[in-house]
Amino acid sequence: MELFTIVIMKVDESYVRSLSAQIERELHLLHIVESGWTIAYEWTETHAYIRLESKLTDEEVSAVQGQMRPNLAGVLADHIIADKESSILRNLLIKEFKYEAKEDLEAIEGYCKPAVYADTGMEDSPVLTNSFGIQRRRQVLVDQLMLALEETSRLSLDGFLHFRLQDYTDELREIAEYAIDEYMMDRQYQEFISLLQYFVYIQEAKIPIVHLIHKGGHEFVILNDRMELIDANEFDASFKMEMLEKDINFEDMIVSTLITVSPANIYIHTRDADMTIIKTIRQIFEDRTTVCSYCRTCDIYLGEAKKQDQLSP
Repeated sequence: MELFTIVIMKVDESYVRSLSAQIERELHLLHIVESGWTIAYEWTETHAYIRLESKLTDEEVSAVQGQMRPNLAGVLADHIIADKESSILRNLLIKEFKYEAKEDLEAIEGYCKPAVYADTGMEDSPVLTNSFGIQRRRQVLVDQLMLALEETSRLSLDGFLHFRLQDYTDELREIAEYAIDEYMMDRQYQEFISLLQYFVYIQEAKIPIVHLIHKGGHEFVILNDRMELIDANEFDASFKMEMLEKDINFEDMIVSTLITVSPANIYIHTRDADMTIIKTIRQIFEDRTTVCSYCRTCDIYLGEAKKQDQLSP
């Protein structure tokens, strides 16, 4: 007597064997040996069947189906997320958002899967590896699979993926929109950084040295080679960061000042070399920068540091 049959189109036998084994392992956890259920698969090049059968009566079969259904829905949901989600997302990017270039698709997909969000508890971050988001998408799939398995004991996996995934697809669409926004912002940022790098490259140095003192947080001091405060207004400001004036912040002001005074060398005194603004300055000014965390100037302005902190290019 048939309990459930999963129908799959045009897949390798190894794929069917693996999915069948996953289903078998999950259903064994129910410990319903008395039902005498068995699982087997049949494979051809065009289609495959994974059959769950039992020798029970019709009434007994209905009860066993009720026990199996949640676990079967769960293992199929996990399978869809693990094996199908990436291709579903890529199809969304191509068909709905009109991205076709391989490098664009790979970059956007990269923003969908930042491991940094996987276990941070950032429940509002709609990335693929967000554990909260995974559980939410899994539950959407389980609910739809339960409905489908209640309607019929014979489930076409391909048909389900094509016609029963509206809510699930909406979740992935939100992820795609988030990733595209991040991708576009990062691309614009990189283009702007490249513009600044070019401007720094073609501009002659106006002063030999600048000391950028990072006292902590957003507090910075810019000094010349005589350790005097620099007034950017004293220089011929042939460059203004007009692109950022609408939302000016301390990072823009620091970068704008450094470009205006155009030093040949920038010594960055900081205890936090990984801070975003420090990385940005090093990216723009490249080999003109030296990051220091242990020198006389550091001791004066930042306090004593551990001996292992050394000058780093």
